[in-house]
Amino acid sequence: MAETTAHRHDSYPDEGPGRHFPHSVDGTRTEVVHFHSTEQMVAALGAEDEGLRVVESLYPQVSFLARGNVLSITGPAAMVPRIMHLMEEARGMVAHNSPMSASVWEQLVTMLKTRPDSSVVDILSYDILSSRGRTIRPKTANQKLYVDAIDRNTVVFGIGPAGTGKTYLAMAKAVQALQRKDVSRIILTRPAVEAGERLGFLPGTLNDKIDPYLRPLYDALHEMMDPETIQRLMAAGTIEVAPLAYMRGRTLNDAFIILDEAQNTTPQQMKMFLTRLGFGSRIVVTGDITQVDLPAGSKSGLRVVKEILEGVDDIHFALLDAEDVVRHRLVGAIVSAYNSWDETQPSPPKAKESTSR
Repeated sequence: MAETTAHRHDSYPDEGPGRHFPHSVDGTRTEVVHFHSTEQMVAALGAEDEGLRVVESLYPQVSFLARGNVLSITGPAAMVPRIMHLMEEARGMVAHNSPMSASVWEQLVTMLKTRPDSSVVDILSYDILSSRGRTIRPKTANQKLYVDAIDRNTVVFGIGPAGTGKTYLAMAKAVQALQRKDVSRIILTRPAVEAGERLGFLPGTLNDKIDPYLRPLYDALHEMMDPETIQRLMAAGTIEVAPLAYMRGRTLNDAFIILDEAQNTTPQQMKMFLTRLGFGSRIVVTGDITQVDLPAGSKSGLRVVKEILEGVDDIHFALLDAEDVVRHRLVGAIVSAYNSWDETQPSPPKAKESTSR
């Protein structure tokens, strides 16, 4: 790794901290950021300046000089204001007791590039749930809009590629609602597409049969609650995890209901599920319309539901994209690369509609 250009010196430029330095003849500009204390500055720039190193790698034309609680930024006149904005947002994050790791700095940079007018502090310091030594919060502007939509609407569709936090954030809101006693139970469901919703030929008990399809929901739940608590709540029926086929014929009152992998529902299954909604309940439907596993010729219920329900009051469609991927940084690059490749491919011929019943 190249040595950082930010150094902590015992002396500072003659102009003195806190002043604006005019553009020089070569088009550079110098600005300074004041932190409330040296400790706040260290917290903002990260351990061993790891956050500052992220910024340096993205803006190699800019140099940084740190002393005490003052950071001097010198570089091309067009770039310095952007970095000033970054530093001000980082300072606000620290003021809200949000840790500034290298990954948080990367999120900060990405968000301000795509949404320069957004308040990153409001987004990245919005806590949904604190559990097991970690805090769950949205990490992109679209994720914050998604979470806000869940608060405001009875039915929300979270649509986007893998890694955008669709299910994870919905699960966090469900646990939050249960803890606040806004609902009396959580119901989590997925279509078991590979088995055609017929699980009888699989070995073992019912739980053994459906476990492979529901395991991702269990995994997310275990990150938010203690295993003993989960077992107790599931035994009491307060948390229910079941395949979509087992929702038929029910009315779900006073519940937070999540349908995951909804791209693998048919239009009839989607209608069946949405009409399970009872009094005091809310629904979040999540899925990725680019990863449909239904048999050839079958329509995805998630693809057509937007055409059917868009504009209906109290129903919201939240769209996330590759910029909202919060897994390993390569996941976002992979999603973008596949999207670009898909755009170059010819459209497949339409399958003939089956007339069999």
